[in-house]
Amino acid sequence: MRIRDWDRNLKVRLFGEFLLNITFWMFFPFLTIYFAESFGKGLAGFLLIFSQVFSVLASLMGGYFADRFGRKRMMVIAALGQGVSYLLFAAAVSPWFTSPIIGFISFTVVGIFSSFYYPASQAMIADLVDEKERSNIFAVFYTSINIAVVIGPILGAIFYVHYRFQLLVAVAIICILLALLLSKLARETLPVFTKKVQHNEKWYSFLKNQVADYKVIVQDKVFLLYITAGILVAQTFMQLDLLLPVYIKEKVNQQTLFDIGSWNITLHGEQVFGLILSENGFLVALFTVVVTRWMTKYRERNVFVLASIVYAVSMFLFSRTEMIWGLVIAMAVFTLAELMTAGLAQSFISKLAPDHMRGQYFAAAGLRHTVGRTIAPISIPLTVWVGYEWTFIILSVLALISALLYNLMFTIYEKQNAVQKNVS
Repeated sequence: MRIRDWDRNLKVRLFGEFLLNITFWMFFPFLTIYFAESFGKGLAGFLLIFSQVFSVLASLMGGYFADRFGRKRMMVIAALGQGVSYLLFAAAVSPWFTSPIIGFISFTVVGIFSSFYYPASQAMIADLVDEKERSNIFAVFYTSINIAVVIGPILGAIFYVHYRFQLLVAVAIICILLALLLSKLARETLPVFTKKVQHNEKWYSFLKNQVADYKVIVQDKVFLLYITAGILVAQTFMQLDLLLPVYIKEKVNQQTLFDIGSWNITLHGEQVFGLILSENGFLVALFTVVVTRWMTKYRERNVFVLASIVYAVSMFLFSRTEMIWGLVIAMAVFTLAELMTAGLAQSFISKLAPDHMRGQYFAAAGLRHTVGRTIAPISIPLTVWVGYEWTFIILSVLALISALLYNLMFTIYEKQNAVQKNVS
């Protein structure tokens, strides 16, 4: 389906969210540095964990609210709430007043409203688009995010340091404009029958349903190992906007990237981080399909195990270099690990899930990221206790343990399949 043939709701979202994502990625990767400098690395890590707990809870509520009150309404409220929160954040870093505590509170509230926005936005696509076309629509939105990841950090490395207040005001304005566009141009897509069903439920019923869904984890040994291994390896790739910006800020001095005659590019720590983050987004946008096709030629066991090992290698490489080009190489290795399982993870879940429990399995599989992101900020205070080198080594060891768990998981999985074949 071509973009010009899309429903107007989706066109408005694509335009507004693309602008929002670019401005968001202009400052978000540098927030860990801001909080570490403001509170100290130890306290900053615990505060980020605290913030993520709220986001995890909000994500559970977001889907319920989208079904009960409507997709459009929740998206408008969430976008407006983000805009107001960003304005408060801007006020906390303004030339006239500074308050890291208000900045952190604003950041936490932004995360809560984001968790309200995205379940509604994903549900809207499912409401509007035929099943056979949904993957293409999701792919376009995913690509737009990765383009923003490429452009945003490059611009952020320039503007964040000197124009932090103006940048946050710009993000706030874009959020409010997105809310207005959705309010005026979008229409509600929530099916009528859904409203009737949801209004008959108690307000706490969504929590009971989520708990019931997650019980599947302890009932399926293979799936439990999959989730556990996923949480462990998540401690590596979640460091992209946690440990890495702080490490590069502190360890990478001003260096020359290119020096050709009278033309040279010199970067300092924050700009170097913007460079490698853009490298990651560029490689993901460019090679996701190619690497996925390549990986499908090999056994899933080998791909999952090797991806965890490659993540471990990337963490080790980051710990051994403070040079720009060394960090660029380490990020390339890191991105290869990310791409190796990008296309296989969802298909493997569908293999594990019985047809009548597929929704529960996919919901529970999200714990890899939600729990992983909740735990990941512990790396920040860990650098205070044991130093950067040992922190990276610990992350490497966790990735290697996940490789062992994936190997054990596939051993059990293959034995179960062999027994089922013999029975049939």
